[in-house]
Amino acid sequence: MRPKPFVPEPHERPSYVRDTKTGLVWHRCELRTLYADTDRSQVVYHANYLRYFEFGRASLMREANYPYKDIEDSGFIYPIINTELNYYSPLFYDDLMYIHTRLARLELVKVQFDYLITNAETGEICCTGMTRHCAVNSRHIPVEIDDKTIALWKQFPC
Repeated sequence: MRPKPFVPEPHERPSYVRDTKTGLVWHRCELRTLYADTDRSQVVYHANYLRYFEFGRASLMREANYPYKDIEDSGFIYPIINTELNYYSPLFYDDLMYIHTRLARLELVKVQFDYLITNAETGEICCTGMTRHCAVNSRHIPVEIDDKTIALWKQFPC
């Protein structure tokens, strides 16, 4: 199965793009694959895409002036409770990728991020997916999403 087309165009905010097909806005960062990311078949090992998702998520949060360190310092932790990954085209050693991340869903105690990874040179979609997180306190008890995260959600470009 092929992914839906993704045709990004620049957004007024520098690190963001808008998909001309869906109108959705995505935060975009770039990363180059390391040799250590590949497996014996010389492609990026499938589990490493979760690391790339984390890189995209952390980049989005850091750029929004709310890095995970600050979240944790304020008494909140957001462990992953669900993941989904769909693979379409492999990345190889030293490929430059764009990691597109967007805030997808906000619930009382859960948040969801969506991801789309493309080969920066070809524009080909390599992987799509999502992560769902549950807000917990330092004792790992589920709690409502913190106010600053809610404010960030409301500021995310449409």
